Amino acid sequence: MSAAQIELVGIERVFHLGDSEVHALRNLNLSIAAGEYVAVMGPSGSGKSTLLNLLGLLDRPNTGLYRLEGRDVTTLSPDEQARVRSERIGFVFQSFHLVPRLTAAENIALPMVLAGLAPAQRASRVKQALKDYGLANRANHRPDELSGGQRQRVAIARATIMQPAVILADEPTGNLDRSTGDEVMRLLEALNADGVTLILVTHDASLGAHARRQLLMEDGAVQHDPTPPPCAPPT
Repeated sequence: MSAAQIELVGIERVFHLGDSEVHALRNLNLSIAAGEYVAVMGPSGSGKSTLLNLLGLLDRPNTGLYRLEGRDVTTLSPDEQARVRSERIGFVFQSFHLVPRLTAAENIALPMVLAGLAPAQRASRVKQALKDYGLANRANHRPDELSGGQRQRVAIARATIMQPAVILADEPTGNLDRSTGDEVMRLLEALNADGVTLILVTHDASLGAHARRQLLMEDGAVQHDPTPPPCAPPT
């Protein structure tokens, strides 16, 4: 898997609630080098989830520039953004977001179905993913027949099946016990060790401490970034 370099310049995100404005992100400037492992922390309402949605192209900023792998993705059409999201970005959520009526194998295959990959290629990749994540004997089980840890492993397999350059993980252990959560983090960190950019949003300081770089957000801005990226982004 390749890794993604990320650059945000002057990002603003404002939500209008009735007559009031909520500044979820304020003049945010951030560089994340390819292959970094970054934890984004801060209290509720600090802008963590808004930042993650922007990085995942699930939302657009009101102003500012977002470069992913050197490409300005804020100017892309919705269809173009969807393609980048499908091919370059993997998501892992606290609540798994698996499709209840699909089996583990079908959930893992879903991104490839949406991307139009050939059935033979899908079957080969799914078989390997089930093996890699210890799910081979759960291939035909639906989510309600799986444990929390198994569901999150299915979610990680689905997130990585398109071989993305960046993984965005939003409280990925929030619904798991400590032991199972540690197992999930080992899986995510192994992907980062293989070169994937890993961005983790968490309230858990002990979880955030796993990352090599911790960003503390407050009031829509990065208030503390003790470790700048190891290399400056290209101009």
